[in-house]
Amino acid sequence: MPMIDVYATTGTFADTHQLAIDLATAVKEIEEVPDIPMFHKNTAAFIHQLPAGDLSNVDGDTDYVRVQVLTNAGALDREKQLAVVSQVTAIVAAAAGDPGLGERTWVLLTEAVPGGWGLWGHAQTNDEIVGAARAEIGRLQAGN
Repeated sequence: MPMIDVYATTGTFADTHQLAIDLATAVKEIEEVPDIPMFHKNTAAFIHQLPAGDLSNVDGDTDYVRVQVLTNAGALDREKQLAVVSQVTAIVAAAAGDPGLGERTWVLLTEAVPGGWGLWGHAQTNDEIVGAARAEIGRLQAGN
């Protein structure tokens, strides 16, 4: 259930809502979690639009994007890490209509420690998240 934060200067993206949907969908699919409401409702992207001048590298360049993808610990093996960075970068560049933005997009992969993933008012461990997913799958299979 990744949480994705995108930071870019206001006006970088024409349709921030679609960008959020595209990023959440891509990372959910790469992570290969079950296709159940629990993961649909709790995988999200947040687009943070910064005023001009609030983002810069050492040289003063402001046309960068930073994407942070937070997952539970161990959710992404090396193959999935590579896929997330590649696909997130491509989605960001396409959403900006700037193929060169891929060279100016920073992607940070971060893992929440066990118990460091708050959901439903509880600090979830990986085992608790897996247990909740299995319980939901059981309810869905039973028709509840």
